[in-house]
Amino acid sequence: MRVAAIDCGTNSIRLLIADVVDGRVIDVSRRMEIVRLGEGVDRTGRLSDAALARTRKALIGYAAEIAELGITRVRMCATSASRDASNAADFRTMVRGVLGVDPEVITGDEEARLSFAGAVAGLSAEPPYLIFDIGGGSTEFVTGSAGVEHAISVDIGCVRMTERHLHDDPPTPAQIEAATRDITAAVDTALSAVPGRSAKTVVGLAGTVTTVTALALELDAYDASRIHHARVSRAAVAKVTADLLAMTVADRRALPVMHPGRADVIGGGALILSIILERSGHDFVIASEHDILDGIALSIAA
Repeated sequence: MRVAAIDCGTNSIRLLIADVVDGRVIDVSRRMEIVRLGEGVDRTGRLSDAALARTRKALIGYAAEIAELGITRVRMCATSASRDASNAADFRTMVRGVLGVDPEVITGDEEARLSFAGAVAGLSAEPPYLIFDIGGGSTEFVTGSAGVEHAISVDIGCVRMTERHLHDDPPTPAQIEAATRDITAAVDTALSAVPGRSAKTVVGLAGTVTTVTALALELDAYDASRIHHARVSRAAVAKVTADLLAMTVADRRALPVMHPGRADVIGGGALILSIILERSGHDFVIASEHDILDGIALSIAA
């Protein structure tokens, strides 16, 4: 069955067109655009007109590809920014007009279930798992073996932490310390709600984790096949994080594995990743290129 899955988060909007066969997701096309839908939401409580316009432009391209392939099974899930915004109805109206389907502004529990399903598909590692998804506005923590057993979403993300704390270029030690305190409190809250410290395997999802992994592996170019299921040590994550926070945005943008739209917020995301490993007591994280997008595709075919 050929399906189209769209994940719209605070920072990026992504499309997966795939054939789902016997519970396996076989890629036809994957696309990602940085649209920063959640830009300023932490401060204003609203989605800006510019952010909505950027998202609409990306969706027009996705809708054209879906129509060209004749796909009728389409599901779009929207997460943190569109849950928080006071003008979320404008977002829904825009999506319906472009894509022809309503976006599902999913709950944290549904987001956890979809992320877990996508992350563990094809994973050969010992359960129970701690899976975390670092987004632009929030980070989801999920634990379980065959399915989700515990889950929590906390309001720390690469865009939110950058807008809230990391104002200078590069950020000052005082700004990094303020972000560290904020992130540590949220991570400790999450790890009190989910038994992540006792997990056997830790899996990190989304662009922050895969980009930090690419940097730790010293890749000359972003290579999803080498990043997927790579193991990165806590020490390597800490070093990459310190390096990123010491760089200017221009320096980060010049890194060969860096998506230009991620350069200004990757420091905040890397800091979240580093603190999760430190506070959970785990020495390694497995990076996964499969995440909530794959879970959405599986859900369409279920």
